[in-house]
Amino acid sequence: MTESSWEQSIKRTQINIRAPTIKRFYTAAAVGEIEGGFAVLLDGRAAHTPGNLQLVAPTRALTEAIAAEWAAQGETIDASTMPLTRLANSALDGVARALRETATEVANYAGADLVCYRAIEPQALAMRQAEVFDPVLEWVETMLGARFVLAGGVMHVAQPESALAAVRAAVGGYAEPFGLTALHGLTSLSGSVLVALMIANGALTAEAGWRVAHVDEDFQSESWGADTEAERRREARWREFAAAGFTLERLRALGSNGRAK
Repeated sequence: MTESSWEQSIKRTQINIRAPTIKRFYTAAAVGEIEGGFAVLLDGRAAHTPGNLQLVAPTRALTEAIAAEWAAQGETIDASTMPLTRLANSALDGVARALRETATEVANYAGADLVCYRAIEPQALAMRQAEVFDPVLEWVETMLGARFVLAGGVMHVAQPESALAAVRAAVGGYAEPFGLTALHGLTSLSGSVLVALMIANGALTAEAGWRVAHVDEDFQSESWGADTEAERRREARWREFAAAGFTLERLRALGSNGRAK
């Protein structure tokens, strides 16, 4: 099976992160308006993605945030502190060339969504899951008309085709690269396309969605203590999750004429 453009872009990003240290080669980072969006400018020249495309985002606020990541770099460029830049690279180099495949991958999470799988014991965890998962399912039923089946433990349960179709339709509403890339990020990092759609629609903050997705992990940490290395990895994932949430928030701020407010 050949790799999707999404997978290829992720690999390019990972290679970029592991690449030898790059010294800062510019003084100032700014934003310039161009045809079709806003460009990141480094010393007045257009910045480019690893795929050599111009680094352009659809809203000024989003592009300003990306430029701020570049401006915040020290003597060397630390890619791990630039989640919005990495999201933009993936959107432009990968997802833009594989919109249908990426949308399918995102929608497929509905077949085994995190919020549909509940602990049988301990009871304290089951109650905590219900407290944060149930509102997600209620929102999905109200807004999408989709009712999902719950499963106890980890045994797979088939979901109604009507529910899966409703999610496919909702994901299909994200037909441009940045929104779909952000939705993919929220979904893959949380294990829940339903949580991702709530965040994308402004019905749940990224912070609240993160807590929903990590209710099991938080419960275990409270019971057995936190692992330092696991906490470090979680913090890195949170930066990516927050960047995706911010991107969708900025996209919702687009004016009716397609230009940023």
